[in-house]
Amino acid sequence: MSSDRHASPQQPYGTAYEQMLEKVRYEGAYPTRERADEAVRLVLAGLGRQLTGDERVDLARCLPLEAARVLTAQIPDTQPLTGWAFVKDLAARARASQATTRWDTGSVFSAVAAYAGPDLITRILHQLPTGYALLFGRAELIRAA
Repeated sequence: MSSDRHASPQQPYGTAYEQMLEKVRYEGAYPTRERADEAVRLVLAGLGRQLTGDERVDLARCLPLEAARVLTAQIPDTQPLTGWAFVKDLAARARASQATTRWDTGSVFSAVAAYAGPDLITRILHQLPTGYALLFGRAELIRAA
């Protein structure tokens, strides 16, 4: 008799991450969970290269463990990218069109915003260069000089 006969089947991810993938899959109209996972990993890795400080730590705390690991595994860039440069960078890394990458970014950021809440997203947007508000589905406000 095999001792693992009664073991529950292994899920590749935790339930919270599975729920995040389903939200991204729905928001992005992706045909498979694997495609949603690719988008999540690409976009969160990119965001991890942009965020620093308390906002990075607080966002990681809000996200499912697997998503937080993708975010925090990245070393922040010394030169932050604007929102448009962020999309162009991700497109080049994924060897995808900028339009597809923009769609991926919006789909993932929609889920991230749901986990983080409006106050943390506002703090994140204040830290990042211009162009990210639209990626998060918000109006881009011009900061007073």
